[in-house]
Amino acid sequence: SVPPGVLPLCRQLLAWGRAPRQLPGLPLAQCRAFSNNKIMVELDESSGVATMKFKSPPVNSLSLDFLTEFCISLEKLENNRACRGVIITSAVPKIFSSGLDITEMCGKSTEHYAEFWRAVQEMWLRLYSSNMVTVAAVNGSSPAGGCLIALSCDYRIMVENPKFSIGLNEAQLGIVAPFWFKDTFVNVVGHRVAERSLQLGSLHSAPEAHRLGLVDELVPDEKLQEKTGAVMAQWLALPDHARQLTKSMMRKAVLDRLVAHREEDIQNFISFISKESIQKSLRMYMEMLKKKKG
Repeated sequence: SVPPGVLPLCRQLLAWGRAPRQLPGLPLAQCRAFSNNKIMVELDESSGVATMKFKSPPVNSLSLDFLTEFCISLEKLENNRACRGVIITSAVPKIFSSGLDITEMCGKSTEHYAEFWRAVQEMWLRLYSSNMVTVAAVNGSSPAGGCLIALSCDYRIMVENPKFSIGLNEAQLGIVAPFWFKDTFVNVVGHRVAERSLQLGSLHSAPEAHRLGLVDELVPDEKLQEKTGAVMAQWLALPDHARQLTKSMMRKAVLDRLVAHREEDIQNFISFISKESIQKSLRMYMEMLKKKKG
């Protein structure tokens, strides 16, 4: 068992941006200071690489609580000088993330919609602009917001399983992917592929996603960890400042566009999601999910 007072100490050290290498009588692996209810984060200080695992069953949906924990975890890693890269993956079998939590967008107040959408924006802004090397180890299906998380990383490796799919499928639910989802998608796969895929709300199988450039590599499940580590090492072999400045140069225009129109984007979301026709579509989708579970 963990001695009393150790976890609070770990948390305080992390808040200061100095993770402990070793606490007396306690192996570092037992210090779960990065972990919280829905996301587990472990930092290997010898390599400077953290692993962020989603652990919010059944499908790692992006609820307000999940998004808040995601942003806090990412901020702690950004502020920790020992951390240079983060691998984002799932601890839930067969699913990376199902995307935005539908229950957060159905039957709630306009105040709640605003708070939720601001959290979605914050998640993307932090991840897309991160100074760290970010690698998505996509070990399950990844629709909608789950796909956005993968798209926002520097590199995407997906498990070679034709049953796993990935894509921005919002159109299937009667929802329009916002401009910054679209911009992120276009920057990865190109305009024509993105246009067709977004209009059809396509979910692409792992082999198809690789063919389209949506993911960079496919590997067998048992090789995912090894491959992800090798790719991370390749990226970290470069001087941080050169890589970071290049990344900022490539992504700045897309980031600046959301920052400049953030409040407008929130109001557009509230207006759209509050429409009775959209609420009806979401209720029907939730009923369909309940029947599938039944």
